[in-house]
Amino acid sequence: MAEVQDIDGLSFEQALSELERIVGQLESGQAPLEESIALYERGAHLKAHCEGRLEQARLKVEKIVVSPGGGIASEPASFE
Repeated sequence: MAEVQDIDGLSFEQALSELERIVGQLESGQAPLEESIALYERGAHLKAHCEGRLEQARLKVEKIVVSPGGGIASEPASFE
């Protein structure tokens, strides 16, 4: 599971960039079958990671509120 743990440490942008690279490799059809399966599996983990990061960002945006004084305040979201 070391591969999944290293994905957990990636930023959204890093994970998305790697996912795009993997998609390109798979679309080219140049990778052998076993490598394609491994790439697909890592891509699925990266996709889930990106979706989780997007959900966290969505929740953070939802927490942004207009304060009674008319200013904008936000509550920090955890990105663990």
